[in-house]
Amino acid sequence: MIVVKGLTKSYGSTDAVKDLSFSVNRGEIVGFLGPNGAGKSTTMRILCGYLPADAGEVRIAGFDIFSQSLKARSRIGYLPENVPLYPEMRVCEYLAYRASLKGVRSRRIPEKVEDALELCNLRDVQRQLIGTLSKGYRQRVGLADALVNEPDILILDEPTIGLDPNQIRDIRNLIRSLSLRHTILLSSHILSEVEMTCSRVMILNKGQIIASGTPSELRERSGLPLSSSIRLELYAPETSALEVLGKLDGIASVTSLGMSDGWTTLEIIPSDGDPRVALFDEIVRHGWKLRELSAKEASLEEIFSSLVDSAHQTPYQNPVIQPPSSLHQSEQSS
Repeated sequence: MIVVKGLTKSYGSTDAVKDLSFSVNRGEIVGFLGPNGAGKSTTMRILCGYLPADAGEVRIAGFDIFSQSLKARSRIGYLPENVPLYPEMRVCEYLAYRASLKGVRSRRIPEKVEDALELCNLRDVQRQLIGTLSKGYRQRVGLADALVNEPDILILDEPTIGLDPNQIRDIRNLIRSLSLRHTILLSSHILSEVEMTCSRVMILNKGQIIASGTPSELRERSGLPLSSSIRLELYAPETSALEVLGKLDGIASVTSLGMSDGWTTLEIIPSDGDPRVALFDEIVRHGWKLRELSAKEASLEEIFSSLVDSAHQTPYQNPVIQPPSSLHQSEQSS
């Protein structure tokens, strides 16, 4: 649905995006990550037709964003980081106005507005002035605006910025449900949200993709251990447990998190591989009771930091996947 080849954009002597290539397939939710100034927002604005590029090719649902801009943009719903709304308009009035601007036929506008209100759970506030809404509801209105013309692709720039935990959860669940009908490219600084929402992640640094894949694939690429830490709870003397388990192969450190009613809780940092079987065998050999043995995988935040820190190496280039010719032709004829 999105195909980008050799995209380049500079501001003076600064390369915001440099020879960027990637693809997003139909039905995917892809997270777009990177430190400040990595080129995420610039790339998204180019994809939406709001910025020209210095070089490269962008195809949206088969249409060239530069030479077929109107057709390409009609396939996109865009939620910018700071949602521009008219506070003096009512929610339903605003969505009807936006639908008309996006070329929805007048007889179908009420139907499209109703669908957007339903999808974004805005029925209860549809007659309310936008200026009186909470931040969470205004974000929902912005998302409804992006959806009102039923685009094939949603491009969401920081969709949960400034929201409280309950609002973030609501927006996350909404985005997941939208993937059944839309292809989604999502940028966010909240890495835990990206990990819970996205099927694939692309990491940008200095205008180039340095890694792309599922969180598990990125974890392997980062070189981080399978488990960043292991939590262990056993009925054993604290001193003995620290000494015995700390001597096992593949253990970097063992730290006590405290004792309660004879139960010792330990945090174990592996040095190599997954030592859980060796830990279990040693606990059984000493006749200790075991209540918990759980591994915590390296978080997306740890993976992100590891990959960005090592970005001086040759950048990863995600292979561009061209849509099948039959699909390409059918999309252009639609």
